Amino acid sequence: MAGCFITFEGGEGAGKSTQIGRLKTRLEQLGQPVLVTREPGGSPHAEEVRAFILGGHAKHLGPFAEALLFAAARIDHLDKTIIPALRSGTHVLCDRFADSTRAYQGSVSNLDKGLIDQLETVTLRGVKPDLTFILDLPAETGLARAGARQAGKGEGADRFEKEDLSFHQSLRQAYLSIARAEPRRCVVINADQASEEVETAIWAALRERLPQMVQAAVRPLDVA
Repeated sequence: MAGCFITFEGGEGAGKSTQIGRLKTRLEQLGQPVLVTREPGGSPHAEEVRAFILGGHAKHLGPFAEALLFAAARIDHLDKTIIPALRSGTHVLCDRFADSTRAYQGSVSNLDKGLIDQLETVTLRGVKPDLTFILDLPAETGLARAGARQAGKGEGADRFEKEDLSFHQSLRQAYLSIARAEPRRCVVINADQASEEVETAIWAALRERLPQMVQAAVRPLDVA
């Protein structure tokens, strides 16, 4: 793949969307081509699955069924959005990816790890992020932020935001466990600080891990 694939993970209210937007701006200022996408969603059919899951319509089916739905959406997302962008040389910044399934359905909902591994193998077909930022903060802080955001937009909590505090505390530990298991890919960022400080930490990590992304894009000379 010519483009770099970067994912952002973390609990509710961690500020993923904000930081993705800021990183996109920085990279575009360097002339780097960037695509922002999200999961579940990111392609027309995957967005339909997103609405079904986050609307709570699959909760009664159990975590395995939810994991299957996420996988189906991810396959479409990869085929229609992520892989074509990467092949064209565009960097992809994705709000959540396969680690969310590992954290939400695998660790917190206690699905068998082997089952999650098999599902991931079939779904991803070898495509993995070059770098994953895990935005970490206390669950209480994240839920408070998410609640304030919903109130400001006049929205209600989604399927996972409605879960109790212990669910979100376990989710935080699941993400930290993923980071410990894959330190080459994952960078834990302290999200319990001002958004400008989070942005600076992300940029510093990107400069270290993927220096080619923070260089000004080289454009071909105009031919007279």
